[in-house]
Amino acid sequence: MVIRSQELKKLEGIYNKSGNNLVLMYGARGCQKEQLLQLFIREKKFFYFRCPNSSVEEINRELKRQLEQEHDITLSIGDYDECFNRVKSGDSSKLVLIIDEFQNIAKKDKSFYESILKLKAHRLYPGPVMIILCNSGLSWTDREMDEVLGDDITAIDYKIRLEDVNFIDLVRAFPNYSVAQCIQTYGIIGGVPEYLNRWNGKKSIKENICNNILNPNGYLFNEAEAYISSELRELSVYETILSSLARGNEKLNDLFIDTGYSRAKISVYMKNLAAFDVADKIVSFETGGWSNAKKGIYRIKHNLVNFWFTFVYPNQSKLFTMTPEEFYDRYVAKNLQEYLQRYFVNVCQEYLELLSGINKLPIKIVKTGIWLGKQGTIDIVGQDNVRENVVGICNWKDSKMRYEAYEKLQESMKQARITAKNIYMFSATEFDDKLKALAEEDDSLILIDMKEL
Repeated sequence: MVIRSQELKKLEGIYNKSGNNLVLMYGARGCQKEQLLQLFIREKKFFYFRCPNSSVEEINRELKRQLEQEHDITLSIGDYDECFNRVKSGDSSKLVLIIDEFQNIAKKDKSFYESILKLKAHRLYPGPVMIILCNSGLSWTDREMDEVLGDDITAIDYKIRLEDVNFIDLVRAFPNYSVAQCIQTYGIIGGVPEYLNRWNGKKSIKENICNNILNPNGYLFNEAEAYISSELRELSVYETILSSLARGNEKLNDLFIDTGYSRAKISVYMKNLAAFDVADKIVSFETGGWSNAKKGIYRIKHNLVNFWFTFVYPNQSKLFTMTPEEFYDRYVAKNLQEYLQRYFVNVCQEYLELLSGINKLPIKIVKTGIWLGKQGTIDIVGQDNVRENVVGICNWKDSKMRYEAYEKLQESMKQARITAKNIYMFSATEFDDKLKALAEEDDSLILIDMKEL
């Protein structure tokens, strides 16, 4: 079970501050803000209202009806001022007032937010109140909310964005899994709390994929497309671009050739996907070797969306003529390990950042990334504020990490024109004897296997 302990602690800290507070809390579909709120409001006086996606009149009618039922009152006017004036804690304790999916009213009726500001300013009733505005629309919050709320957005005291949980939280959520199984889970569904809480840590990776993703009755069946359509329109265009990305077309020109869409159109749609955390543009880590580096590439960022468009989308007709197990054996199993390589890199990067945070690295990392060379790649580059580096390369699928990988890394570092305090070589399997011998002689070369992770 994934619990957002850090965010819960932050909410408690805000609640314990004196005076009135206005908080914006938002995240993508599956962030489970509702579960976080349930934990937070226990043993507190609260009023929770979830705005339906309906007309202004219908929202106001529902708010009025709920208030009258819960507080056993009769509202004469029923506007927002009267509603918020009649919401009381019943004693001197701070009231927690939560408006969930508040974008459904904020974008349609300016008087709603005006009343919220009056409430915060003690103009509707004097009691202490913590106001939490919640939203599960990433794109709207990051790109449109400022314009809708105008200058009054500065009245928001705290903004809490509910990001996906990191890998170490995933490990804690699955105590029966090995590190390798946790990495596989992470590569398939990422750190989305709702997805993780549906994953059965007592069943194998194959069983979970078959039960949750490949079974038409599974919770995550078609979730990738539902996620995209929750905020984006023109689904056919986005799915065409995503399927092309999943086939390995990562450059703008490759996408142009493969999809037939103009470069300008692709760029616009990629920006929309990035705003929704579905896709991302990866830019090579800044070093002195710009002439040897690739230009930026595009990748699918959302793990489940990537898994779906890589394995399921191109073969989806077969889902209805095969059992989930047959589909997995035919279309998933043979390419899954290669697919997971990228996510192993992400885990290893998080590992180095964690070591840096507890002062177990020779430098204090302030910036991490990947160097994308025309002839080679450095999976991880970590840099401090005086531009000293650590680098890392990662092996997930090969039976052994060999000395040749070290030699290739050295060549890539020359191309990138960087040096490193330490070189970290991560392997999910073994290291060959030559690498082990070199690590014995050279303290700057560190070999890390799954036990160490």
